[in-house]
Amino acid sequence: MSADFSWIKPAPHGIYVEPADCWVDPSQAVDNALVTHGHADHARGGHGATIATPETLAIMKLRYRTGAEDENGEIPTKATPVAYGETIRLKGGVDATYIPAGHVLGSAQILLEHAGEKIIVTGDYKRRHDPTCPPFKVTKCDVLITEATFGLPVFTHPPISGEIAKITERLAAYPDACVLVGAYALGKAQRVIAELRAAGHMDPIYLHGAMEKMCRLYQEHGVDLGELRLVSDHSKDDMRGAVVVAPPSAMNDRWSRRLPDPITAMASGWMRVRQRARQRNVELPLIISDHADWTELTQTIRDVDPQESWITHGREEALLRWCQLNQRRARALAMVGREEEDE
Repeated sequence: MSADFSWIKPAPHGIYVEPADCWVDPSQAVDNALVTHGHADHARGGHGATIATPETLAIMKLRYRTGAEDENGEIPTKATPVAYGETIRLKGGVDATYIPAGHVLGSAQILLEHAGEKIIVTGDYKRRHDPTCPPFKVTKCDVLITEATFGLPVFTHPPISGEIAKITERLAAYPDACVLVGAYALGKAQRVIAELRAAGHMDPIYLHGAMEKMCRLYQEHGVDLGELRLVSDHSKDDMRGAVVVAPPSAMNDRWSRRLPDPITAMASGWMRVRQRARQRNVELPLIISDHADWTELTQTIRDVDPQESWITHGREEALLRWCQLNQRRARALAMVGREEEDE
């Protein structure tokens, strides 16, 4: 690493901000954590103190233990909410500003400013419209620390309207069946439901029990998901002609036997890879991702126009090569544990 930007130190388990003695998205418990969003490869419990958007803190409270337990087994309140656009002063003269990332509810890029230098950690992000969260905001900086989950030219996500139409068209063709959509419980499930509503599908949507609390949290934060019902409260006949949303792990589980002739669908950017759909026994692959595709990744680097791009995880080699071919300084950080299979 050059002498420039030496105050921020990437490590396999997180990004260390030395003057502030804090970590961005650490995969291990630390004293001070800045968290971009609530997915388990970026957020966890056990930190001494956590700084994140109010929505991310609510998600972390639901999914993880956001602070360290004291001797009485209680969790002290050491969570600091930061609204979009708000700047918080950290130790060592470091300012942190949380900026929309467009990934899931509460997701944020973190702009770190110190000694006249600006560094952005994107966390996970996408550039496409999502009715469940504010859109990604392009922000100029000196170093862009970006993901590259779908950092290969083959990954070009189609318009979501066409993927949602696959669901409604299949329901119309098979009115006595249901469409069982496998979707990640945080972000993907709620986006699929919200996009179905935007496409005019106003019938009740049925949920696996594991989806209920997160969907309720989204609704409490102003995301309209329409009428949701639990599968466990209804008969097979109730669910004929309906959409059912479940975690991917439940799709081929005994649980699915209670459904009426389910047509299996899977919402994931990885559905671009036909072999993955076959491995999952998916009849209806839905290429729906909450990550930037190749075009969005490269366009974001062009739009931000940083002095350097640091690539945290994903298909680092291809994006690194693209930067080199376009005379842009870049490096791969090879961070570990940063991908979730079903995103």
